[in-house]
Amino acid sequence: MSDLHLARLAARDERAFETLVRTHAPQVHRLAASLVGPGAADDIVQEVFIAAHRALKGFRGEASLSTWLHRITLNACHRALGARQAVPLEDTPEPHAPHDPARAGERAQVRERLARALAQLPPDQREAVALRELSGLDYAEIAALTGAELGTVKSRINRGRAALRALLTRAGVTP
Repeated sequence: MSDLHLARLAARDERAFETLVRTHAPQVHRLAASLVGPGAADDIVQEVFIAAHRALKGFRGEASLSTWLHRITLNACHRALGARQAVPLEDTPEPHAPHDPARAGERAQVRERLARALAQLPPDQREAVALRELSGLDYAEIAALTGAELGTVKSRINRGRAALRALLTRAGVTP
């Protein structure tokens, strides 16, 4: 089912809207958690899908549904951050790893260090890196979402990755 068809269906059918939420909520949550922290991400996700539900009738399909939801997410995150300064990112829940608990602990430590390093990036770099690495958007999609020039997006991601590499190396993580 196409994004446009799903959006039109979801605008008038609760089951279709639930499908839309189940499909897109994980990416929305990852992006929100990377920008405002895991503690505030649940509230952002709820806000995003309330706003999306209200605006679905106006969705024209000029951008993909996921790109449209990312824009709503970025706006919600910017509003949430507007009232406060940088928010430290906390450790995200570690997935269940019954096969090797020791490795699960190591991954949790790496994830915590990565979250701390990501939180130290300037907001424009953190946003660009999160959209690229966590949401999997390509450079052109990020440029369209953020309103930045393509070269600026590439530069922000490059500088953000370099800064993350340096921060992680100092924290004892080999990227």
